[in-house]
Amino acid sequence: MIKIVFVLPDMAGGGTERVVALLSNEFVKRGFPVTILLFAGSHTEYPLDKRVEVIVAGETSGGKISVRLKRLKAMRRFYKENKGCYIFAFSAMGAVFSALAAFGIPHRMLVSERNDPSRYEHGTVRNLAYLKAEKLILQTEEMRRLFPDKLQKRAVVIPNPVSSDIPKPFRGERKKRVVSVARLQPQKNQKLLIDAFADFVRQHQDYELHIFGVGELEEELRRQAARLGIEDKVIFRGFSSNVKQEIWDSAIFVLSSDYEGISNSMIEALAMGVPVISTDCPVGGSRAYIKNGISGILTPVGDKEALTKAMMKVADSPQFAEILSQNGAKIKETYSLSRIADRFLEEAGI
Repeated sequence: MIKIVFVLPDMAGGGTERVVALLSNEFVKRGFPVTILLFAGSHTEYPLDKRVEVIVAGETSGGKISVRLKRLKAMRRFYKENKGCYIFAFSAMGAVFSALAAFGIPHRMLVSERNDPSRYEHGTVRNLAYLKAEKLILQTEEMRRLFPDKLQKRAVVIPNPVSSDIPKPFRGERKKRVVSVARLQPQKNQKLLIDAFADFVRQHQDYELHIFGVGELEEELRRQAARLGIEDKVIFRGFSSNVKQEIWDSAIFVLSSDYEGISNSMIEALAMGVPVISTDCPVGGSRAYIKNGISGILTPVGDKEALTKAMMKVADSPQFAEILSQNGAKIKETYSLSRIADRFLEEAGI
């Protein structure tokens, strides 16, 4: 049976890494040999089936030419030992390194674009590597127009899966808690969320904001909360590998990103029936899952006032919150892990 090889920098906590873990576990259950080939770190945050092989070809991203050559040599050695494998590149650099390392070695390749393509700094290099792939997997239809015609023709849209272990929607009085799950980095714009929450909590003083995630901006965000006088209301929870149980009974989930592919944490919140508010990012990741005012609320990117009003609307109307909860939870079947795994295998021709 053909070996499936996922290629990405590392398996630290994040949306891409979670999808790779879900698909890897699903594929080995179906009898496929699966390897995760990491080229910029050995850490794995999400649970993997013991049958999933993890190979580390490099410990750091970037680096000197000698470091990159060492990484390429390690990857090429792996591809020589696994001729005929099917590469699932889940990052732009994964596609670039694989196209170089597997050159002249029998293989097939599929690339999955995980973010807003317009934000990538080396688009020409990325596109050349993507042309080596048989299929380009996009998360939304809006992403397609951001690629050259040749790539558009081989592009297909496969949304992110909903984990099969999602708990049933909570029924009862939800905790007065706004939750956010994302890396603490500029793209995710938790600064906007904290500003909006500061206005919101003046009228809803029994609420707290729980921020799950780690990253470079943590200390800056803590200082922001202190400046606004809400440091006792903003709780930094760090990374949690079981965040679903942590947010299951929360009153509101907020995604405040400036740009996004598709947020896995947002999908899971919807599937669990947590009322969701999300910024309406340019390539339509949230829009693909949320019908505004029906299964969630979409707000303009960077609009603090709109985000504050949305939180107030959900908090002030239990009936409206329940409508969002019930409609949002319907995505669980539409985007089940089994269905999405089928789509990947179908497009790969496996």
